[in-house]
Amino acid sequence: MAVERGEFQHTGPQPVHCVARSLGGRLVMATLAFCALFILVSVGVLTISAWSAGRVRMDAELAQIEQIYSTTLSKAIWELDREALQMQVQSTMGIPSVGKIMVRVTLTNRTAELFESAHEGWAGGGWAPVRRTALTYVPYPGAREEVGELALYGDENVLWQRLRSELATIVIAQVLQSLMLAGLIMLMFNRMVTVHVQRIASHLAGVNPGNLTVQLRLARSRQRPDELTQLESGVNQLQSSLASYLKRLQHHEQELAGHRDRLAQLVDERTAELQAANERLQKLARTDPLTGLPNRRHFDEARTTEMRRARRNGQSLSLLVCDIDFFKGYNDHYGHAMGDRCLCTVALALQAQLGRAGDMVARIGGEEFGVLLPATSRSAAYKLAERIREAVAACAIEHLHSEAAKVVTISIGLAVLEPGATGDFEALFQEADEALYRAKAAGRNQVAGPDASAPPRHEGDTT
Repeated sequence: MAVERGEFQHTGPQPVHCVARSLGGRLVMATLAFCALFILVSVGVLTISAWSAGRVRMDAELAQIEQIYSTTLSKAIWELDREALQMQVQSTMGIPSVGKIMVRVTLTNRTAELFESAHEGWAGGGWAPVRRTALTYVPYPGAREEVGELALYGDENVLWQRLRSELATIVIAQVLQSLMLAGLIMLMFNRMVTVHVQRIASHLAGVNPGNLTVQLRLARSRQRPDELTQLESGVNQLQSSLASYLKRLQHHEQELAGHRDRLAQLVDERTAELQAANERLQKLARTDPLTGLPNRRHFDEARTTEMRRARRNGQSLSLLVCDIDFFKGYNDHYGHAMGDRCLCTVALALQAQLGRAGDMVARIGGEEFGVLLPATSRSAAYKLAERIREAVAACAIEHLHSEAAKVVTISIGLAVLEPGATGDFEALFQEADEALYRAKAAGRNQVAGPDASAPPRHEGDTT
């Protein structure tokens, strides 16, 4: 082993020194050439990219302007409001991206007119984007008339100004990057050659029979073997295969312990996630996903509990069945998205009128809501129903296809289980449903009680 060490000390440095000197010369030349080429190519590519990005940005700005002005221009043309049309055309000149705007009026049975305006000194679009669109007006639903054409020309001067402001930054950034890259390459050369030679010499000087398990490891790439790689392999072959095996075994045991700990942690995390998912699922199963109110399942569970409590305590139980008037016409006219918003607004209005902890409102059908009022008398329930009806109407949700009003309204059917009564909830619900049909038959947007008329109001009744 002493002989081998002597060979490394005698013959090793000479070839390594030659390789380092050769690699250094090539590295310097390659670095200089690469930096120059990198700057030229990068500046060219980034300049083209900045120009393209500027055109895309200007096109997007023109598209936004086109979207904003199309409706107002179409309306002004249709209403033959030349002053408003000229004012809108002139207002676009305050937008830097617009070099010129042209509005051609092509109304039927009228001579075509052209309204245009351009920035001072504007000599043409050049490379700037141009957007053209037909102006249409909808005088009434289902009709669409083409009233003219809008043309927006981008200002090429703005594009060049933006590019010049970015070009200086691009050049400075690329020069700095290239200088940093050159310095990094020089630093890498020092770390790739000098540091590893010193590491090999230090390792060989300290090798003895007591530390054969310590192998030489150079922090360098293994993809391209060279003299340093061969020298590293030769030193490592002097190490004991048994020491190498024991080291690998210890490494595997440490990995196995880490995997066990990680597996236990993953099991705990998945268990916690499963519990949270189960809790969310239980909540979702009892909640209407659109309005956030209790759903029919929650309502059915609550009604059983309240019926038992009412009979046990000898108290009354009132039920309101609420239905949005002409909701199908609302959906057909305004669309399902607005219909969903209407349902949410009505749900909030109903919920806001319930002041007691035991009262509950639930969505029990498409546009139908149920309200449970424990320990509430007939007259008090009627008053609350009227407040609910008025609260929904006060939301002022436009409903031009309703025969009851010009806003969204509800009809309410009221039923009361008097103290000591023996009927079940199905009969109470049927009674409230029949009252709801009477409210609808009477013109909607009203409250109908257990009979054709509202129940009498007594002093001292509370909700």
